[in-house]
Parts: sequence; C-alpha cells; structure tokens
Amino acid sequence: MAVIAVLGAGKIGEALLSGLLHGGRKPGELLFTERYPERAEELTRRYGVRGVDVPEAAKLADVLIVAVKPQDIEPLLDELGPLLRPETLVVSLCAGLPTALYERRLAEGTPVVRVMPNTPMVVGAAMSAISPGRYATPEHLALVEELLACVGSVVRVPESQQDAVTALSGSGPAYFFFLVEAMIDAGILLGLPRNIAEKLIVQSAVGAAKMLAETGEHPVTLREAVTSPAGTTINAIRELENHGVRAALLAAIEAARDRSVELGKAHD
Repeated sequence: MAVIAVLGAGKIGEALLSGLLHGGRKPGELLFTERYPERAEELTRRYGVRGVDVPEAAKLADVLIVAVKPQDIEPLLDELGPLLRPETLVVSLCAGLPTALYERRLAEGTPVVRVMPNTPMVVGAAMSAISPGRYATPEHLALVEELLACVGSVVRVPESQQDAVTALSGSGPAYFFFLVEAMIDAGILLGLPRNIAEKLIVQSAVGAAKMLAETGEHPVTLREAVTSPAGTTINAIRELENHGVRAALLAAIEAARDRSVELGKAHD
C-alpha cells in the first residue's frame, strides 16, 4: 500500500486522516506534519498516526497531500523542491493554487492533482472536485478518487473550472450557514425560542437537501410544490425577489470565483 503524508493537520487535514483510517488505511501507512508539537502529540494519541517533519514526509511518502493555507505554500515548496522524488504524487487541497505552480517548483515530471474539497469533510460528507496536472495519469486520478471517497463525494472537472468550483462548493457551506443563521434569527424575531428555531431550520435544511439528492427533481419543481396560490410561501418569495436575494447570491459567488483567480495569480 502507498504511504500517504498529509502536510498540514488543520481541520481538513485531520478530517482526511480520520476518513482514511475509517476507510481501511492502517495508521502505519499514514503520516502527517504539524507545526505545533502539542497538536501533533494530540493527533498521534487520537489516531495512532506518526507526526513527522517535511523532509521525512518527502522521503517516506508515495503520496503527499498538501493541506496548508495558500499563503503558506511558498515556504513549503522551497523546502520540498530539493527533496521530493519526481515519482511522488502531489495532491493539492489549496484553494486557488494551480497545478502549474507545483510543476514549476518541484522536480520535472512530478504528477500533481488539484482538489477543491469543502468543510463537510469533517463529517464524511465532503464534495471534492479533482483535476489532473500535466503529468498526472488516469491511475493517479483513480487513486485520488479512492482516497477522497472515504470522506464524501468526488467529481472530475477540467482545471479551468476549478475557480468556479471553489466559489460554488468550496465556499458553498458558508452560504448555507449564513442563510440558516438568518432564518434562526427570523424565528427568534417571530417569538420562537432560539433552540426551537434552530431545530426547525436545521432539520428543514437536512430534509430539503435529502429531497434534492434522492428525488432527482429540479429545485424549481420542489419549490413549486411548497408554493400554493396566495399562500405564505409565495409571499415570502416575493420579498426575497424584491430584495434581490437571487442577484446578490450570483454576485457573491462571482466575487468568490474572482478571489480564487487572484490567489492563483499571486504565485505566477
């Protein structure tokens, strides 16, 4: 089995370690790097996986999963550049960073796969989109799909679509959390206790998502099924349209896409 090292054991890195273990990987097949010793010790106690430094990860791993913040990538690549074997598969979970950046900074021929996951990975329900770099083979893509399937769903997209994916599903959970927060506040405004409002909205969100996933119906069809003539729902939707909620959401996602593009250009 391939030795897999996760570089950066934050929330996403830890969630991936946990998912890989639940998916059948043995602790001895996994490594991680973590800058804070106390955090590294905690993760080793929790999962039985060994924490190492970057040079040791580069030496031992067949697959390096880069899960650091985009602003931390330059010093990491400076460290990895002279160490990494060209046959090592590099999997980037960094928003906005193109495969060309890794290919330029690492050994010639290094296979790179770009991934845009999202935070539901921590509950095993991530949506991840993957794209091959110049040297990544179908076998590399299949391996990355297998690894990420342990923590959610996976789709393949051309790398040219990754900035849009980042804006839509990478940032997507935050939009839902924002909407749920507003709806809970509305419930409180209408006189409901916070705990009741929260339970009502969270379960409604779970149920609505399940209907979308399992019925295969278009969102418009499902919305229209709730929207009876002259009823409460159509009055609410009229107000949403009057306040430009649909247009604001489109503009917000475009802004997120533009920022993802900026992150990549910062490393040109």
